[in-house]
Amino acid sequence: MIEPQAAAPPRPARTRGGRSGSGSGSLRLPVRQGTGRFLVLAGVFVCAACGLVYELELVALATYLMGDSVTQASVVLSVMVFAMGIGSLAAKRLRRHAAAAFGAVEAGLALVGGCSAMALYAVFAWTGDWGGVWASGPRGLLVAFSLATGLLIGAEVPLLMELIQRIRRQDAGGAVADLSAADYVGALVGGLAFPFLLLPFLGQLTGALITGAVNAVVGGALVLGLFRQDLTPRARRLLVAANICVLAVLATAAVLVDDFERAARHAMYGADVRVALHTDVQEVLLTGGRDGRPLNLFLDGRLRVSGRDERRYHEALVHPAMNGPHHRVLVLGGGDGLAVREVLRHTGVHRVDVVEADAGVVRLARRDRALSALNAHALDDPRVRVFVADAFDWLRRAPAAVYDVVVSDLPHPGITENTKLYSQEFYGLARRMLAADGRLVVHGGAMASRPRDFWTVDATVRAAGFRTVAYRVRGRQDGYAAGPDRGQARTAHAHRDWGFVLAARHEPAPRLDPAGPRPRTLTDAALAADTRAAERIRVPGLPPSTLVHPRYSG
Repeated sequence: MIEPQAAAPPRPARTRGGRSGSGSGSLRLPVRQGTGRFLVLAGVFVCAACGLVYELELVALATYLMGDSVTQASVVLSVMVFAMGIGSLAAKRLRRHAAAAFGAVEAGLALVGGCSAMALYAVFAWTGDWGGVWASGPRGLLVAFSLATGLLIGAEVPLLMELIQRIRRQDAGGAVADLSAADYVGALVGGLAFPFLLLPFLGQLTGALITGAVNAVVGGALVLGLFRQDLTPRARRLLVAANICVLAVLATAAVLVDDFERAARHAMYGADVRVALHTDVQEVLLTGGRDGRPLNLFLDGRLRVSGRDERRYHEALVHPAMNGPHHRVLVLGGGDGLAVREVLRHTGVHRVDVVEADAGVVRLARRDRALSALNAHALDDPRVRVFVADAFDWLRRAPAAVYDVVVSDLPHPGITENTKLYSQEFYGLARRMLAADGRLVVHGGAMASRPRDFWTVDATVRAAGFRTVAYRVRGRQDGYAAGPDRGQARTAHAHRDWGFVLAARHEPAPRLDPAGPRPRTLTDAALAADTRAAERIRVPGLPPSTLVHPRYSG
C-alpha cells in the first residue's frame, strides 16, 4: 500500500446538479482511501489483461485467416502501439472529466475488442471472395480494429493516473510506478490466459466476447461505484445505459456464436461441411466423402487433401523415392495416412514410422469412414508406428542411419510456423537419419506460381549435403488454393502443379521401382518429362533458408 505523501489539494466542491462551486472540498469516496486506491489498481490490472487479450486475439485470428504470422503480428503490434501513443495524447484533454471519460473508454473498448474477432471473421467469410477493390478488405479491417483498440487502450493510463491522484495525492514517479506495476502484471495474466485458458476452452470468438464483458463490468463498476460523486446525474445515466447496451450486444453475440460460426463456415466451404473440430494444434475440417462427392481435408482453412487429385500428388511424392532399398521408411507429416498408403504398396517394406504433430488428424484418419477408406486403413497396418511430435524435435532425438527413405509430406514452406521444417538445419537432421544409399523426397510447393519458394527448398536441401533432382507434376484440380494462402481459388492464386525435390548423397534419378507397383497416374516417361520441365524454369543462385534467416515468402 502506498504511504500518503501529501494531502490532496482542495478541489472545487460540487453544487446541486453536479457543477463546480467555489467552496473547497475533496472527492468523497464510498470507501476508505486505501481501499479506493487498491480498487483502482485492481481495475488497472483487469483492464491491462483484457487489452492484451484483444491484441493477441487479433494476431491469432489474422494469422489463422490470412497466414504469415510474422507479418500479421508486426502489423497489429506496430499499429496498436502507435495508436496507444495517440490515445494517450488525446486523453490529456479529458482529464477534467476523468471519471466519465474513463467509463466511456472502457465501454467502447469492451465493444470494439469483444466484437473484433467476430467482425473480422464475418468480413473474411462473406466478402473474402469479392476481389477487386475489396481484395484487401479483411486486412484493412484488421488495421482499423488495431487502430481503434490501441487508441482506447492508450487513453486508459492518463485517465487512471488522474483518478488515482484524486483519491490521494502522490508524487508522479510513485503513482506511475504503481500503475505500471498493476498494468504489467495484468498484461502477464492476460497473455498467459489467452493461449492456456481462453483459446482451448472457449475458442477465439467466445473468448473475445467474454473478455469484452469482463472489461465492461469492471470499468463500469469502478467508475459508477467508486467515482459516482464525480459524475453528473446525466453522465451516470448515460454510462449505465452504455454499459447495458454493450453487455446486451456481447451476450447476444455469445448466445449466437455457434450458429454464426456454422454459417460463416458454410459461406467459406459450402454446405457440405461434415466434420469441423479444433484440435490442440489447428482447425480440422472435412467436406464431402458421401454420396459420390469427393472428400476434402482442410487444416486451418488451407486445403491439405482433395479426393479429386490426391492420388496424383501422393504417387508423385512417394514412388520415385522408393526406387532402391526401402525396408525402413520415415514419413514426416502425412497424418492423413495417404502417403503411407502409397509406401505400403511396395513389397519389402518392413517398417514405416510416421511423425505427425496433430493427434486429432491421426484419429480422424483412423476413425472417419471416408478418410480411412481413402487411405486404405494404412495407419492400422501392423508395420506402421505413429509418433505424435514436432518433426524437428523428433529428428533431433532419433538415432542415426536407420531409414532407407524419408518422405517429407509437410505443409507449405510459405506458412511462417513451418519454415523451420524447410530449413538447412532440418534437412541436415534428415540426412543423419538416412542410410548411406538412402533417399529423401520433399514436397516443395507449387513450382509455377511460387518458383522462388520452390527453388529455395532445392537450394536448402543442397546446402545440407545432398545432391538433388527436381520434378513437377501437373493436374491439380480447380477449387480451393492449396499452399500458404487461405481462400478460394477464384480469389487466391490458384496453384496448378506440385513441385518435388528428390535428394540423396549420390546423384538421384527420379524413376519408378521396376519391381514395384504400377502407379495409376505416373510413368517413367512422364517423370523424365516432368524433370526436364522443372529444369527449364530453375531459378539459380538462391541462398538456402536457415532457422535464423528464413527465406520463404508468406
